[in-house]
Amino acid sequence: MSTASTLPLSVVIPVFNEESNLPLLFKRLYPVLDALGRRYEILFTNDGSADRSRELLAAQHAARPDVTRVIEFNANYGQHMAIMAAFERARGDVVLTLDADLQNPPEEIPKLLAATDAGFDCVGGARQDRQDSAFRRYASKLVNLVRSRTTNIEMSDQGCMLRAYSRDVVAAIVRSGAVNTFIPALAYTLSQNPTEVPVRHEERHAGVSNYSLYKLVRLNFDLITAFTTAPLQLFTMFASVCSALSFVLVLVLAGRRLILGPEEGGTFTLLGIVIFLLSVTMVGVGLIGEYVGRTYQVVRGRARYHVSHVLETRE
Repeated sequence: MSTASTLPLSVVIPVFNEESNLPLLFKRLYPVLDALGRRYEILFTNDGSADRSRELLAAQHAARPDVTRVIEFNANYGQHMAIMAAFERARGDVVLTLDADLQNPPEEIPKLLAATDAGFDCVGGARQDRQDSAFRRYASKLVNLVRSRTTNIEMSDQGCMLRAYSRDVVAAIVRSGAVNTFIPALAYTLSQNPTEVPVRHEERHAGVSNYSLYKLVRLNFDLITAFTTAPLQLFTMFASVCSALSFVLVLVLAGRRLILGPEEGGTFTLLGIVIFLLSVTMVGVGLIGEYVGRTYQVVRGRARYHVSHVLETRE
């Protein structure tokens, strides 16, 4: 990311299999930005789409080459790597992220820019009257609760990707070299004056969400393990308590055997204890593996993503 800023605003949009949403996105987004009265650029990152998203983005670049840039990945690397690639190339004083599915209306962009104009360097959108399934809403509340209890990151709506960042915050994100990270949380830790603003939330215009249950769980593993070691500490305390209780139970069973004689079916009691302790051990091994895996991904030095080509008009 160059140090010289040439534009007031960069809008970053990751795209993955959004051919059914892109035409309406173009129709709604460009008029909003044109009406702002400030120079801007839009950076679309095509994250290995298997549909016609690539052709639609190329056509849009041809239609508005003055403000449109398209980054093409050779494969699917995930939403946050798509955003990171655009961050490395953004030229705006303010960099705003937006999903392509239109659940975060482009018409809400001026609200975030008003906050950045007021001096906030990290502005998050907080979705009002969410149009998601009940499962997604309650799962989001649970994850927000876990994050608030285990980290110092205070966000009421971590899942909203309608966000605006100052150039300094974006530059710090790029310098971090993060491999698996949750960009809104990382930005919060790097900002000096963060805030949130309420934004509308709409039903998905077309298609289905690209976030499966597995991806959502994976994302929240990244969120927790990237910003705190609290899970390791909690597991250590839990394992210690289990070990102490198990030791007490062994003493009770041994005393009972000496005083009252062998307990009928006692083998199954001990087997249950062993299985429980083994399950606790496996959870701990998996948790430690998460942290070791993150370390491995950093030290091996492999490229986080590969850009096949970029559509842009050189100034």
